[in-house]
Amino acid sequence: MSILGATGFEFRHRYWFIFGIFWLSFGLYNVDPVNAAAALAGLAADPRSNAFRWELRALFLVGALLTAAGAGLRTWGTAYLRPEVMRDHRLHAERLTADGPFRHVRNPLYLGNILMAAGMGLSASRMGAATLVALMTLFGCRLILREEAALEAAQGDDYAAYRAAVPRLLPALRPRVPASGNEPAWGPAFLAEAMIWFFALALGALAVTLSEHLFWILLAAGIVGSILLHPKGARLLRIS
Repeated sequence: MSILGATGFEFRHRYWFIFGIFWLSFGLYNVDPVNAAAALAGLAADPRSNAFRWELRALFLVGALLTAAGAGLRTWGTAYLRPEVMRDHRLHAERLTADGPFRHVRNPLYLGNILMAAGMGLSASRMGAATLVALMTLFGCRLILREEAALEAAQGDDYAAYRAAVPRLLPALRPRVPASGNEPAWGPAFLAEAMIWFFALALGALAVTLSEHLFWILLAAGIVGSILLHPKGARLLRIS
């Protein structure tokens, strides 16, 4: 495995690392209190004007669309990969998934994370937005290198051929490999990715209302809902 790849500890606890990246990025409001979208809108309009508020709404809408694109890509990938594999702390290399988005890009879930980070970054501070996108991309690449090494070791020539045909992170417009015939599980996939859909909803509500309180309420609802929908969520919250 490449020395740039994630360690076993990082992979097993990848969701905690991702939450940590978000926590750090939004915590940077304590260092840089200027919102990233407000800073961009301020380049084009006076912050006291109506034009500024419309610019701000447009930027938050862009953030919502980017986050929704990330949620959609992750949901599409999870429908074929299966939520139990996506959420497992173990690395699964026993089979190669080459259906759905995996015919266009090798790592649709990590690409979805980067899109989500770019969208959510518009609700963070300037420093927070840069940190969120940079760390999410870096950590995603480390996870990718670990997974690719495991798949190459387990699948050999089959994975080598797949890797040669399908791009790592920049999707091909047309499928690069034939479908293998697996059926997607859409219901469980949407439940597994509910948190990111709530994030997109929160940004959409922010674009319409410019209400920070509503944004944080929907964000919290997405996080709590994701825990409750997780197979082990009830035990995590000590309810049954």
